[in-house]
Amino acid sequence: MDKLEIKGHWNELKGKLKQSYADLTEDDLMYEEGKEDELIGKIQKKTGKGRDEVIKLLRSL
Repeated sequence: MDKLEIKGHWNELKGKLKQSYADLTEDDLMYEEGKEDELIGKIQKKTGKGRDEVIKLLRSL
């Protein structure tokens, strides 16, 4: 995804992620432009998935 292509529909993605991974909190999913790597890292830590897996997960939502 270019810049994860999530900025425009991030609220919808957050809801889907929280449904799938209850450990993710609103604070974990705070999205700020330029913070993609930090966001991916937080999701990796909470889900136990690798970077490529997280990006693939985000693309699939």
